[in-house]
Parts: sequence; C-alpha cells; structure tokens
Amino acid sequence: MTDPKEPLIRDLVAWIAAAPRPYAEVMESWRTNCPRLTVWEDAVERGLVTCTARDGALLVEATPAGRAALSPAAPP
Repeated sequence: MTDPKEPLIRDLVAWIAAAPRPYAEVMESWRTNCPRLTVWEDAVERGLVTCTARDGALLVEATPAGRAALSPAAPP
C-alpha cells in the first residue's frame, strides 16, 4: 500500500524546485503539528530538500535527489 503522504511530499518538492523559498515561508505553508502528517520532515530526512544560508537568509532548495524524484520516470 502506498503511503498517503507521498503525493504531498511530491507537491512540496515540486513547489520548492520551482524556486528556492525562504525557510519561514516553507514552515508557514508546510509545517504541521500532526504526528501522522510529517511531509516536511520526511522530505528533509529523504534528502529531497535542503536548507542553505545565502545572503543572510535561510533558503530551502530541492536537492538533485528531489529533482530526480519529480521525474516522470521516478516511481510514485
């Protein structure tokens, strides 16, 4: 059975892959207190997104693994 979070994780990575996002914006949009809905945490743990300090700001970017996971050939 497929994890019901998978489409949400993919949406998060796609949203971040479109353009680096400020960490605060990502947290405001994707953080949850529900222990069953760990989209942000799962994406970070899998190495699909990363945080980078740039010009005094903390940005979230898709990693090469995250971009590969968005490929049509990637397993769902």
